Amino acid sequence: MRIVLTGANGYVGKRLLPELLELGHEVICCVRDIDRLGIPPETLKLITIWEVDFLNEPDFNSIPTNIDVAYYLIHSMSSSTTSFDEMESKAARNFNLYMAKMKTKQVIYLSGIVNDKTLSKHLESRKKVENILFEGTSHLTVLRAGIIVGSGSSSFEIIRDLCEKLPLMITPKWVLTKTQPIAIRNVIQYLIGVILIEECYDKSYDIAGPDVLSYKEMLKLYAKTRGFKNWIFTFPVMTPKLSSYWLYFVTSTSYKLAINLVDSMKIEIIAKENNLQNLLNITPIPYTKAIDLAFNKIEQNLVISSWKDSLVSGRFKKNLTEFIQIPKYGCLTDHQSIHVTDVGATLNNIWSIGGNKGWYYGDWLWRIRGFMDKIVGGVGLRRGRTHATQIDNGDALDFWRVLLANKERKRLLLFAEMRLPGEAWLEFKIDENNILHQTATFRPRGILGRLYWYSLIPFHFFIFKGMIRNIAK
Repeated sequence: MRIVLTGANGYVGKRLLPELLELGHEVICCVRDIDRLGIPPETLKLITIWEVDFLNEPDFNSIPTNIDVAYYLIHSMSSSTTSFDEMESKAARNFNLYMAKMKTKQVIYLSGIVNDKTLSKHLESRKKVENILFEGTSHLTVLRAGIIVGSGSSSFEIIRDLCEKLPLMITPKWVLTKTQPIAIRNVIQYLIGVILIEECYDKSYDIAGPDVLSYKEMLKLYAKTRGFKNWIFTFPVMTPKLSSYWLYFVTSTSYKLAINLVDSMKIEIIAKENNLQNLLNITPIPYTKAIDLAFNKIEQNLVISSWKDSLVSGRFKKNLTEFIQIPKYGCLTDHQSIHVTDVGATLNNIWSIGGNKGWYYGDWLWRIRGFMDKIVGGVGLRRGRTHATQIDNGDALDFWRVLLANKERKRLLLFAEMRLPGEAWLEFKIDENNILHQTATFRPRGILGRLYWYSLIPFHFFIFKGMIRNIAK
């Protein structure tokens, strides 16, 4: 059947897509920017891409038609601390207009559990979107999920960061709030299971795992599952703002996401009973088993998607293809070149840069730069990279964003998402004579930008020379 998948390059969408293709469905992937879909070439041959931004006025030219099912996996929580609810409502209304034109039979919306009378702004927005989608012409099935646990999910990565980095924690009182986590595998099973099931039309279901736990218990169980101990003490007078800063500095989350998460974590999220689990014959995965499954993926370098690769994990919400043409005028550059004897090995080194591998020279200086960026509200180095050896257009790579990753053309182009008085690019390219060119380009913003660049020239001299030399080894 013909299926529209919104959020196709998001955390859930990237995991749902191969499952739908495996079942033989024809999938139309919706993305705002076709150049950062981040899907392997072999998968691209099997799908149709529809470039659309549901925040813009609808354009009904060349839209897909006769759609059986559409997945609504869109949210804007990381984009803003104030207006994300307005953005989510607008996107949902425009989505309804498209679905009516496309004669879609069923819409499946992945939301969050909203069974508390006093909702956070995040969950209130999810509920509002649900109400808007019910106004559409398609049959709607809403799956309200608890906290999703899986390799690369924001919840899992935050818990992982906290436990791995802080064996002793002084925590806010919201760690005592009860919640009901669900494994990403179960989420995918539910999303697929309700396809064109008439009994599920025009209904909302809570979906969750079998364990009701406080956040403190989730942290303790994570440590136990991973084979170490942690000590957690609550500090009841810690304000939401301090809690947000606590999450922001210790974990890889952005401040915007942190403040919205803290707002939601104060509210108990427990699933209401329903018959969906039995109807679809799904076995709920316990929390500790979900952790084991996540690490199986991590240890085998099989993480398909990560929340960090979403554009909203960085600073720039623009279409990044605007930056793919490196400017020549008014820019400052550092260019290094070296002859390469083993092109394949050098390309592998380039494609492994950042994350746990580091930057091949002066890693401690890169870490200091990342810490400084975090202090002034930047993304820092904690995002790392999703896969140890693979890079896709649009991926996050420490405090860079991948603009272009083309191994056949032997070129990698990165754009800086750190806080700078200007804009910065870092390019690696091997030419037809097997010369590796490494070029750092900086377009300064005023006199402050120029002072910034010139103050770093002594460090650039050693870092960039050492980096290209070690990459070419």
